[in-house]
Amino acid sequence: MKIAKNTVVSVNYKLSDAQNNLIEQSSEPMVYLHGGYQNTLPKIEEALDGKETGYSTTIQVEPEDAFGEYDSELVKIEPVERLPQPLEVGMQFEGSPDDDSEESVIFTVTEVADGKAVLDGNHPLAGIALRFELNVTEVRAASEEEVAHGHVHGAHGHHHHHDEDDGEAGDHFRSQPLN
Repeated sequence: MKIAKNTVVSVNYKLSDAQNNLIEQSSEPMVYLHGGYQNTLPKIEEALDGKETGYSTTIQVEPEDAFGEYDSELVKIEPVERLPQPLEVGMQFEGSPDDDSEESVIFTVTEVADGKAVLDGNHPLAGIALRFELNVTEVRAASEEEVAHGHVHGAHGHHHHHDEDDGEAGDHFRSQPLN
C-alpha cells in the first residue's frame, strides 16, 4: 500500500542535527495519520507521500520548516520566589511571553542562579536544521474513527482512556501557570 491521505504510517527514525550529532533515535516506530493532520512535520509527510513499506530516505529540514528560528524574545529571567519550589533545571511552566499576549507558551527552566531563573519559551530544537533518517515499516488504511479524530488509535497511537496510558518517561512534563 502506498502512503497517501488517510493512511497510517509507521516509521523508524534517527534524528540528528546538520552536523550528524545524534539527537534522538526511535526505539519504537513513530506512528502517524498521513494527510495534513499535523501529526508530524509537513516535510516528513512530503518526503514519504506515495512511498511504500521498506522505503528509506534521509531528509534535512531547515528551522523554518521544523520548530522555527530561535527567538530571544521568548527568554525571560524571573525571581525564583515567583516559581514553584523546589525549582529544577528542566522543569516546564505555561505562561505568556509578554503581558499583552493571550497566547500561552511552554517555558523550560534552563538555568537557576543568584535567586533568578532563566525561562526559555523556544522549542528545544528551535533554530536547528534537523536531519531525519526515515525507514517506513508499515502502511495501512486508517479507520473511519482515526480519520474522524485526526490521529492514530491503538498501539503507538493516541489513547482516549487514561487507564491505558503506559506512563513512558518523557511523555509528561510538570507544568505550572505563570502569572
